[in-house]
Amino acid sequence: MSETTLIVPVLPVVLHETYEISADPARLDAARVHQWLSTDAYWAHGRPREKQDRAIAGSLNFGAYHRDTGEIAAYARVVTDYATFAWLCDVYVDRPARGTGLGTALVAAVRDHLEPYGLRRIMLATDDAHGVYEKVGFTPLRNADKWMALGQQ
Repeated sequence: MSETTLIVPVLPVVLHETYEISADPARLDAARVHQWLSTDAYWAHGRPREKQDRAIAGSLNFGAYHRDTGEIAAYARVVTDYATFAWLCDVYVDRPARGTGLGTALVAAVRDHLEPYGLRRIMLATDDAHGVYEKVGFTPLRNADKWMALGQQ
């Protein structure tokens, strides 16, 4: 059996009116991401820093950075095998940046970054942001009764 090395390119910077979106891991402000998610995201409230750091280390991470200051304003994380499946999660837009279209731009950048891999499916779960995801092509599961989960729901 031959060994395959996967080379994951760094997303070129995608521009938004005020922000640039990048998957460059050197730019990610992990402390800020943890602060957002552990204190303001219903799905990750109370998540320990070490758990968030492990999640970041095992994922493809996207940040949206203010073009003038370089400060991170939004984050998204993808867990994928780069062949058939991806899970989009931990999508967060800082409160002052909400309503600017940044969330939609971030999710579109993630979608576009993953497109060359020919994934069969990109999935996510949301309680309150269906409209953001629908704008970039996500739809509800047609046969939700076929899906199952193990763990906290």
